[in-house]
Amino acid sequence: MGALDPDVRITAVAPSDVAAIEQWVHLTTAVVEHEVGDSAAMWTVPEMVAAVQDPPENRHELLFLGTVGDDLVATGWITLSMIDNLSGADLYVGVLPEHRRRGLGSAVLAHLEEVCAERGRTRLGGVTDWRYDGPPDGSGTSGVEFGRAHGYAFGLGEVQRELALPADADLLEGMAAAAAPYHSAYELRSWTGPIPDDLLQSYLELSTRLATEAPVGDLEREDHVVDLADHRKSEQVLAEQQRVPWHTVALDADGAVVAYSDLVVGATDPKWIHQWGTLVDPAHRGHRLGVAVKVANLLAFQRACPGERRRILTWNAEVNAHMIAINEQMGFRPTARGGQLQKKLC
Repeated sequence: MGALDPDVRITAVAPSDVAAIEQWVHLTTAVVEHEVGDSAAMWTVPEMVAAVQDPPENRHELLFLGTVGDDLVATGWITLSMIDNLSGADLYVGVLPEHRRRGLGSAVLAHLEEVCAERGRTRLGGVTDWRYDGPPDGSGTSGVEFGRAHGYAFGLGEVQRELALPADADLLEGMAAAAAPYHSAYELRSWTGPIPDDLLQSYLELSTRLATEAPVGDLEREDHVVDLADHRKSEQVLAEQQRVPWHTVALDADGAVVAYSDLVVGATDPKWIHQWGTLVDPAHRGHRLGVAVKVANLLAFQRACPGERRRILTWNAEVNAHMIAINEQMGFRPTARGGQLQKKLC
């Protein structure tokens, strides 16, 4: 065959088409499982249905199916930030292993790039995963080499780590006790569900900086915009996805959030619990607040759900030595690698 398979047909998935969304989730999951095995993590069907049918104001997911004849062989995924980073988009292309080397991935990617260009998105990001025993920069892996062949430069290497529950409570309590003398001037507060009104403004002022405060390597990124109404909408979508957030924050003497850590527990995912953001305001570092909020949050969850046997998944940039050290002390172990790539359209 030529560079592009002439028979490939790429169609957008309508938010109302639950059957197509289910096909998309199953094929994309199969692709990720091929790349990283048991460490594969993908949204469940109910999670994706809620995200595309009632999206938050700040983030829209666009899904695409690639078919040859009657066979579904590829998927595409575009995530658009809608209130900030308006020149950017995140892309993912998945092709079943038995259908690769036919130009299908190239055709899907070209279509996604065309959609992005039509929407004025010129700074494109891509993500890809590979097994942990692979090279840190992904050289030779299918996803990274595919990206490079299409003009995507490798910008940041990451490592996926997992912690099987139940975690060692004595270990966690010992970490908390060792850190406590360093942050006696701060209050720790833990809860589950939406962020209380009195904390929302300062929580968002800190959390919207995660994209640039965390290591970014050679990637170009912008801070997110603080938008209280949008965050409340995002919490509503999270509830529709049957995902429950667990939060712990550190408060300064004025009651402002200066550190936070979030876990998200999905009712429809029997395998994973997701460690989302953890960040300490640079002005308040040096008080072991990162350890304090991460450990307190996990202990709060584990005490409330002592029978939980899922695994907690987290990602860290290869260069984020401080957070990696905390995670590994807690018992997280590396299981997969990932890379973020970037391309700018002319």
